[in-house]
Amino acid sequence: MADEPLVLGIETSCDETGVGIVRGHTLLADAVASSVDEHARYGGVVPEVASRAHLEAMVPTIERALKDAGVAASDLDGIAVTAGPGLAGALLVGVSAAKAYAYALGKPLYGVNHLASHICVDQLEHGALPEPTMALLVSGGHSSLLLSSDITSDVRPLGATIDDAAGEAFDKVARVLNLGFPGGPVIDRYAREGDPDAIAFPRGLTGPRDAPYDFSFSGLKTAVARWIEAKRNAGEEVPVADVAASFQEAVVDVLTRKAVRACRDEGVDHLMIGGGVAANSRLRAMAEARCEAAGITLRVPRPKLCTDNGAMVAALGAEMVSRDRAPSDWDLSADSSLPVTEPHVPGASHTHGHTHDHVHETSAGNLYS
Repeated sequence: MADEPLVLGIETSCDETGVGIVRGHTLLADAVASSVDEHARYGGVVPEVASRAHLEAMVPTIERALKDAGVAASDLDGIAVTAGPGLAGALLVGVSAAKAYAYALGKPLYGVNHLASHICVDQLEHGALPEPTMALLVSGGHSSLLLSSDITSDVRPLGATIDDAAGEAFDKVARVLNLGFPGGPVIDRYAREGDPDAIAFPRGLTGPRDAPYDFSFSGLKTAVARWIEAKRNAGEEVPVADVAASFQEAVVDVLTRKAVRACRDEGVDHLMIGGGVAANSRLRAMAEARCEAAGITLRVPRPKLCTDNGAMVAALGAEMVSRDRAPSDWDLSADSSLPVTEPHVPGASHTHGHTHDHVHETSAGNLYS
């Protein structure tokens, strides 16, 4: 094995069939097959449709990644796969494929955590993660503040969403505005033409007695819907751009405020932002301004690496190999509720056996999943 491990990663937690190939911290291939168009007519991700799409796309996507990377499957030092969290059926497709390839090739198998992978992918953009790393992960299913001293073994949750995650709120507000699905990109686009101060939407969980690092966007989503309904009932035109900008500002204000506070409280001088919502242009701009003012170094991967992809799984897998973490057992199973405190699943004895779908994941969409 070379000094820098060559690892293939498979990601199927939601509606993206992602296959990435990484050598150490260098990205060689990032092949993605998305089924978002098949879900658009339903206004959200349908688990059964996603699972079928993964089955159809898996082998062609792996073959495309190997070709793009210019490597043979026999050259690999390991195969990593998202074991959770996510949609149970979708995860099973990825785990089954990874086990089959690893067994046939005689390569070690690494079941890894979807959320830890979103943190680790930044190594492909900006080099080795500082230790500790503060990470703000924002997506359709998750809004979390995480502190990691070792991405392969130690990820500590400081706060999380208690209801709607940020990406889910984007989808629901877009639906009320009749802007389509997924909502994140279209809200971002309309917001650029609007006034972020036009409407004073609420900032959830920002009071002095509220949990300092938890998030809640359900109240904001409801406030936006009621404001729009009142306008329509009065026969007035809804200023879509202003609503989009004001809603987006409320979300981004809360996310960045809590993230900077967590860095200060924990004495961490780096902030990494990941997950699909990290592709949002206003979030990036506000985070950059607030981090600069606080003397915090901001790390945000390019938008394509923020969304669900195989590269992030391969990146964490390569880190597992380089740090000599034990491979997963062959009886590795998917865990739809795998906690972020478990970046790596060595085997069945370490899983939780949960089989229920993570409800918020089903509305994640494409860019914000």
